[in-house]
Formats: sequence, structure tokens, C-alpha cells
Amino acid sequence: MDMHSVMCVSDLARSLEWYTVFFGRAADEAIGEEHLWQTGSNAYLVLDARSVRAARVGGSMITFGVTAAEFSGTLARLAAAGVACGPVETYSNGVQHVEVLDPDGNSLSLASLPA
Repeated sequence: MDMHSVMCVSDLARSLEWYTVFFGRAADEAIGEEHLWQTGSNAYLVLDARSVRAARVGGSMITFGVTAAEFSGTLARLAAAGVACGPVETYSNGVQHVEVLDPDGNSLSLASLPA
């Protein structure tokens, strides 16, 4: 089964810049007005700024399961680019979690098992 998570955004150019920083690379593919980052073997995050999606802007939430190295590397890359992150939480089972909001308020969280 494939998964396409759609992040509805208000300004495509601004969001493309922000998501390029978040993922550390440009979109993997553009299909029409949608831009896709492959996040797993059959999983994609899709940016959609079409006016038909305007009512959904800022309402998306997604969590990425990442390795400890990906967690710390992403936080370092975001900090270097001036992207604010929420506080890092460590749960009783050792999982670390942080929430990052895109320019429209969509929530992208990272969750990592202990190293």
C-alpha cells in the first residue's frame, strides 16, 4: 500500500523553500502543481497550494519515525537555517519527540527510538 500525506499550504514558493530545508533536499518529483518528497519506500509527503485546498491550510499533522542520527541531524540542520522547533521531549520508554511547525502551522513531528 502506498501513502501520500498532503500538506495544504498557502504560498507554494515559500513552502518549497521551507520543506527543502526540512528534508535537506529539493522535492523528488513535481506532478502538476503538487510537489512530492519520498519519505519511505512507498510513502510521500505532498505539498498542495491549490485554492481548492485553502480551507485545509495549516491543519495537517504528521509524525516521521527516524533514527537517532536522523533526529539529531535534522534538528541541527533546522537550527542552522533558523527554523524554530518545539522542545525535545523524552518519553519514559526513551523515545525522543519534537514538533516543528511549517510557515502555515502544519505540524511535522520527529520521533526517534533511543540510540
